[in-house]
Amino acid sequence: MNRRTGILGGTFDPIHIAHLAIAEDCWDQLDLDVVLFVPAGDPPHKRHRAVSSTADRVAMVERAIAGNPHFRLSRVDVDRPGLSYTVDTIQNLRSELGPQAELFFIVGNDSLADLPNWRDPDRLIEMCTIVAVNRPGYPRFDPTRLDSKIRGASGRIRFVQVPDLNITSSDIRQRIARGRTITYLVPDAVRTYIVEKGLFQTVKKEDGDTSSLSRV
Repeated sequence: MNRRTGILGGTFDPIHIAHLAIAEDCWDQLDLDVVLFVPAGDPPHKRHRAVSSTADRVAMVERAIAGNPHFRLSRVDVDRPGLSYTVDTIQNLRSELGPQAELFFIVGNDSLADLPNWRDPDRLIEMCTIVAVNRPGYPRFDPTRLDSKIRGASGRIRFVQVPDLNITSSDIRQRIARGRTITYLVPDAVRTYIVEKGLFQTVKKEDGDTSSLSRV
């Protein structure tokens, strides 16, 4: 039996309810067997800022997806050395899950325009179906615009409409640093972990002082 597997990658710093809602809707609408959450090990596009430790990001994902029988954590990126490129992640999952598995890689609709600039996009679309989900403020991208750069790309892209939850990890980090609440933006177990570990709780000010968490 082919195992229909969704793949949701990200830094997850922190994971939040929009990630979970996207994964659940893709599971439902695409009739997936499972959705894998794949924390990035060393994401090349995040090298301009400090990222929480792998252990903390993995722990937050574990707590966020606990209790959902069709969500799984994959350590495929965090357990290998080097930068985390999508094509390598998909190749490793293909090797792990076998040739009969159907892989559905979930991305934001706004990422499609940049797909030709990803590492080895032609090989990527051979190994998986790209699932594009809507993002607030971004019009639906016409996938045929990719065909001149990636042969057959538009035929390997599916669109899934998900709730328009305008929540970002960067906004959550800023809210915590400024002492604002994040209740209902992340699962309670993730919020508790952030508080216990003191994550994201200070932000550098121009005068060199720091502001610290007052409530989360």
